[in-house]
Amino acid sequence: MSDNNHKLNTYLYDKIKNINNVKILEFGVREGISTKLFVSLAEKNNGKVFSVDLDNYSNLINSNTWKFIHSRDDNFELIKSKIDNEFDVILLDSQHEANHVKNIIYNYYDLLKKGGYFFIDDISWLPYLKNSYRDNFWCEINNKETFNVILDIYSDNTSNFDLEYSFISSGFALLKKKTNDTLNPMREKRDRSFSIKNLLRLTKKKILFEK
Repeated sequence: MSDNNHKLNTYLYDKIKNINNVKILEFGVREGISTKLFVSLAEKNNGKVFSVDLDNYSNLINSNTWKFIHSRDDNFELIKSKIDNEFDVILLDSQHEANHVKNIIYNYYDLLKKGGYFFIDDISWLPYLKNSYRDNFWCEINNKETFNVILDIYSDNTSNFDLEYSFISSGFALLKKKTNDTLNPMREKRDRSFSIKNLLRLTKKKILFEK
């Protein structure tokens, strides 16, 4: 079983497999792993799957439950004119860059049903650290920034959704919507890592450690 299949089956599929008339919106098709899994579920539960990708995968699957939209996922006006107005699942596995992820969350979150799941792939930078088994500078930086921006959104929306992270393989974030309220905007955070108080703490710690 591939890493992506393992993540989907272990952390998402079991949560949604018994939803009748399940509706799923997917950004990023690539190998079609999640797409095929979702379409199979939709065929069993009388559901619908919408997949969006900049590359043309329109011939990937032949199913009345599936609609492919050939577009960037941030072409919001176009996509919203072609999809339903509410979903049980939204999956983001397209461009793994923090600002893009933030824009996708804020522009599609309102389409998620209360109790629904927003699945964001690739939030772990650990496999991509220097000399690690996937050593890659860009993936390391982008995944870590994505991890942090999701956490920043959550810190201003703890009453709106629950958040869990997994660090299996390239990791993922899973948001579960708790209310029908609109997301609060991100506020600037006051990080005390570089405060005088913390710098004094670190200096004292270093002195004590070196004794």
